[in-house]
Amino acid sequence: MAMQHYDVVALFSGGLDSIIAAKVVQEQGRSVKALHFTSPFFGKPHLIPKWQEMYGIDIEAVDVGEEYARLMLDPPHGFGKVLNPCVDCKILMLRRARIRMAELGARAIISGEVLGQRPMSQRRDALNIISRDAGVRDVLVRPLCAKRLPPTPPEEAGVLDRDRLLNISGRGRKEQLALAGKYKLPEIPTPAGGCMLAEVESAKRYWPVLKWGDTPSARDFELANLGRQFWKRDNWLTVGRDQADNERIESLAAPGDLLFKVKDFPGPLCLGRQWPGRAWTPEAVREAAALTARYCTKARRHGGEVAVLVASGGETAEVHVEPCEPAGWGTPEWETAKEELAATRT
Repeated sequence: MAMQHYDVVALFSGGLDSIIAAKVVQEQGRSVKALHFTSPFFGKPHLIPKWQEMYGIDIEAVDVGEEYARLMLDPPHGFGKVLNPCVDCKILMLRRARIRMAELGARAIISGEVLGQRPMSQRRDALNIISRDAGVRDVLVRPLCAKRLPPTPPEEAGVLDRDRLLNISGRGRKEQLALAGKYKLPEIPTPAGGCMLAEVESAKRYWPVLKWGDTPSARDFELANLGRQFWKRDNWLTVGRDQADNERIESLAAPGDLLFKVKDFPGPLCLGRQWPGRAWTPEAVREAAALTARYCTKARRHGGEVAVLVASGGETAEVHVEPCEPAGWGTPEWETAKEELAATRT
């Protein structure tokens, strides 16, 4: 079956600006393929069927998790207030969009960016840097603020009618909300949110992964999203909070990892990540086993030592420990991470 061709490829977050940008272009009679990018830090691919039905936009998910994990090691344009590499994030997405554009025979890329809306990535100079470094100056149009920016090649070529594009700027949403009414959107997304790298509670989980992991993968960051997180230098233990956590933790286990489970009582599954070439000491294994038992309610009530099964590489050992939280293990704190991150910038 021949691949369907589209006129325009759109960056689609699911937020109001990305919806309005797509509707403005559809109103000009142009077909749009929207790309919803996903990673351990953002993306809601499960909502795509709902979005397509509600907004009448053809959307596909694009996984950039591994590329993003590599980007996090050293983003060329740096992090924002938390751990968000907003400029490099948009560059990555636009580069991927350019590849998809060629595959679909499209002639332009659009995004929902609004001049002056975000302090890091939507200043005029940042918009120029993004277009330049992504290599999309000849194809990128920003429909919501196009009239506040110089004409682009797709506008000059008639792919999009500049007169029917918009001149929105700033952080307000009044004009977008009016357009939502015009297009009769059945649901208006709430502003903000969406990227966990901009949230302190999530970012503090990611920093130790960057600090201690040689080459962190998307699966490392997915694991950091789960359960309770404990670190003792580069020893990392994830403790499941419920059955859903336990199942996801098990699915993320790498061949060299350690899986901890109390033998005789129901409780959390815990995963100790063993970085390549850095096997855990017997002492660290015993301490992690004690932590595992600490979060098993029935093991604590039992009193005294309990048996914890430690599985790795197809073999299982049994460790007898008293439930406790050994010294030196702690949950990540953002203030510490912030200081360490600041030191890397000097």
